[in-house]
Amino acid sequence: MAIYSISDLEELTGIKAHTIRIWEKRYGVVKPERTPTNIRYYQDDDLKALINIALLNRNGFKISHIASMSPAEIAQHVAEITAIDLPGEDQVDALSLSLIEMDTYKFESIIESNIEQMGLESAMMEVIYPFLEKLGLLWLSGAMDISHEKYLNNLIVRKLMSEIDHLPLVKDGPVFVLFLPPGNTQELSMLFVHFLMKKRGIRVINIGTDSDLDSVRSACRLSAANKAITLNTDEQDFTFTHYIEKLVKTIPCGLVVSGRVQDLSTVEDEPNLDILNGLDDTLAYLERYSGSPVS
Repeated sequence: MAIYSISDLEELTGIKAHTIRIWEKRYGVVKPERTPTNIRYYQDDDLKALINIALLNRNGFKISHIASMSPAEIAQHVAEITAIDLPGEDQVDALSLSLIEMDTYKFESIIESNIEQMGLESAMMEVIYPFLEKLGLLWLSGAMDISHEKYLNNLIVRKLMSEIDHLPLVKDGPVFVLFLPPGNTQELSMLFVHFLMKKRGIRVINIGTDSDLDSVRSACRLSAANKAITLNTDEQDFTFTHYIEKLVKTIPCGLVVSGRVQDLSTVEDEPNLDILNGLDDTLAYLERYSGSPVS
């Protein structure tokens, strides 16, 4: 069982620490324990309770009313709220709660509903990626473990693969070789970039993860690619820069790196290299090469 400080709860629920203390004292909505040295701490049930309270409070329920509800009544109202259209912050909270509890039916229903209503691109940008950012906080706090992460990753990867397969084939668009270098296992992000390119009428040659230098060069040469594109993520170490230094000087087409830019100062002036600072830059860049975008 994880334990949380009040600052952890503030970060995970969006409720100010001062407000939590007031609600705790006035309404007893959470009941912290104390260490032998009299330091207050909170547990999983407190986190779940506050996520539920945050959802209800943002959707018009006064805290005094919430405090008078039974756990069953709170659960019922939360279920009713999360069954309808919600703003992004509430969607993220609903996903967090259902994943913490491993309520896979609820979790997948929220994901499916967002994709059906918004389309995959908007759902990823407005709900899934903000949730993935929060997932890092939940991981660090101990609210989620490796089983949650693996389940989530496999689910989103499946959705991305299905959506990619359902896009029409691209016959005459520009060609991009998509790859991840050795040590980078961010398949989810790679598949989302694959989806974005194919949706915009770009022909994608996806050679996958752990792609060595020879594999990338060969794929670019054989496909007569316009560009090769890869991702620079937090999990990569200093070898990534060396890898890019070698690749950019010998690749038979332009090279594009999307993601963090602070580690690429040694190659940023290479004429054959485009560095994109995050997803917004990447979307703008892909639009310039767009063939026949899918609406």
